[in-house]
Amino acid sequence: MKSVFGLFVVIISLFFNIKSAIAFDYAPEIGDLAPSFHLQGINNNYKSKKIWDSDELKGKWVVLFFYPKDFTAGCTLEAKGFSQLKNDFSKYNAEIIGISADNQDSHESFCSEKSINYTLLSDPNGTISKKYGSWIPPFSDRNTFLISPKGEIKYRWISVLPINHAKEVLNVLKKNI
Repeated sequence: MKSVFGLFVVIISLFFNIKSAIAFDYAPEIGDLAPSFHLQGINNNYKSKKIWDSDELKGKWVVLFFYPKDFTAGCTLEAKGFSQLKNDFSKYNAEIIGISADNQDSHESFCSEKSINYTLLSDPNGTISKKYGSWIPPFSDRNTFLISPKGEIKYRWISVLPINHAKEVLNVLKKNI
């Protein structure tokens, strides 16, 4: 009877958490080369820059995080966490980049209103999100990848909780340097 109940709990939990299961199946593994990207985006420190390319980041650590939607509670919490620690990430030669399906106007408003101080990229069709196993139409799943200066996935977080996530990523970065 216990085994039947256990199986029932597992099946139900998979049913209610299918998004995490899908994202996990297609996400790049630790040690894989990080998929490249070429997307439009916004960074208030580079007002004239409109296109961001992964090739520009060679030689730096990259914290690449995917999130569902600008201005939602969890996404705001996660984004502000990275903003608060941006100087700490910079000490370790790390760039922070957020990707969602939101357009550049939404990103610009989000950065201005919430004091986001790093790059946000627009992936409206999920092209890059899919490469990272982070696309659950019509949104990106909340996944984060730590990419080495050589372009390899060094660590990954799948379907993360936004509370203290930026601190957790910073701690892993410190251990990898």
